Amino acid sequence: MNVIDVSGLTKAFNGVVAVDHVALRVAAGEIVGFLGPNGSGKTTTIRMICGLLTPDAGEGTVLGFDVRRDSALIKREVGYMTQRFSLYEDLTIEENLLFVARLYHLAERRRVVAATLDTLGLTSRRHQTAGALSGGWKQRLALAACIMHRPKLLLLDEPTAGVDPKARREFWDEIHRLAGGGLTVLVSTHYMDEAERCHRINYISYGKMLAAGTAPEIVRASGLSTFVVTAPPSGDFLARIETLDGVEQVAAFGAALHVSGVDHDRLAAALAPLAREDGVTVAPGETSLEDVFIHFMGVGGGLAHEERTPS
Repeated sequence: MNVIDVSGLTKAFNGVVAVDHVALRVAAGEIVGFLGPNGSGKTTTIRMICGLLTPDAGEGTVLGFDVRRDSALIKREVGYMTQRFSLYEDLTIEENLLFVARLYHLAERRRVVAATLDTLGLTSRRHQTAGALSGGWKQRLALAACIMHRPKLLLLDEPTAGVDPKARREFWDEIHRLAGGGLTVLVSTHYMDEAERCHRINYISYGKMLAAGTAPEIVRASGLSTFVVTAPPSGDFLARIETLDGVEQVAAFGAALHVSGVDHDRLAAALAPLAREDGVTVAPGETSLEDVFIHFMGVGGGLAHEERTPS
């Protein structure tokens, strides 16, 4: 069963198309990553899915409810964690959760809040004001507020931005625990390690969905080949490689360069002469998810430019 099953979702603001005929399917119990550059349409898509925005065009269902007609019903069954911390910083953790519990008209509010505090390890901090919390603890409080009413779908909009690696890992461990209990999760992120922890990934750029599948499927479908080039430190070596035939992108990783292109034979032929230089090695490498998404950013930008340029 698909918890999210929408197609053709379109939304424009002041004549500018933010989301352009997007289709998205998420099965029950999945953790699906939603990736794309800033301004690509991720947040607008999420807001249409959770009933906060009405699509200009498109159709489909979220939790079995019509995405255009049943926004009020969808809101009751969804937990939505926004990019910015949106609880009251002058209230304590416990006071914030009691406030949210009242908004959802939850019965036995204090018992529900106490159980939520315990589940997310917040009990010992329940009397701290939200404004005094670190980014990681604010994130945990925001998650608690989103799941307290037992939603069936959790929408997370870049939830770990600005959070340290330990807190990010703990957050993702919690997300997998919740999904193991049957919760469905759609999460937007810029972090490739987080994308790889999702069951499937969708990539959007300039309002258009460019790819969907598991991380290995998306890497394979990109058609990119990657070589690892090492050389003595030199300011112009990277610039030299960027000009070679068949090279689409070059990224530095420590002392090595990851060189990628869609035509394997052209790329190999262009790099072969470098391997004969003193101190330079060229070897086949594995294309990473980051390589693919940088490639998609170029493809998406080209599409956008082509569409917006008068013929």
